[in-house]
Amino acid sequence: MPLSAPERFALDAAFEQARKSLSENGYPIGAALLAPDGTILAVGHNLREQKHDTTAHAETVCLRHAGRRRDWHTLTLVSTLSPCAMCSGTAVLHRIKRVVVGENRNFMGEEEWMRSKGIDVEVVQDPRCIALMADFIAKHPDRWNEDIGVPR
Repeated sequence: MPLSAPERFALDAAFEQARKSLSENGYPIGAALLAPDGTILAVGHNLREQKHDTTAHAETVCLRHAGRRRDWHTLTLVSTLSPCAMCSGTAVLHRIKRVVVGENRNFMGEEEWMRSKGIDVEVVQDPRCIALMADFIAKHPDRWNEDIGVPR
């Protein structure tokens, strides 16, 4: 199903977060959290490199920025890249209603597991997201493999 206008706006915001991370010598992955009324509640980008924190993925940073909430089950998480096991687990834990994925060609996360837990997962294959991640992986394969847990 095509993205709603607020979801497209949130994907644009997540993409800008990915570009921000890249400008900080980080991994180019961004996320945004969207309320049912179309308001972007929080954004975040991968801070793994910048903070030397292996758990500082874009989705978890975004959810940290959202603070304590009781309405997780009504929200949409938008990420430029398919969420890894940790980030998918966070979405499942908080019972996020919907996850919009910018792309999964460069990395396939736990989309099927999220679906099995009742999360509506929409993959868009956004050309900007695909190109940004592919370029990063081509230039930094060792850093990328470290981030996704591939042994040397």
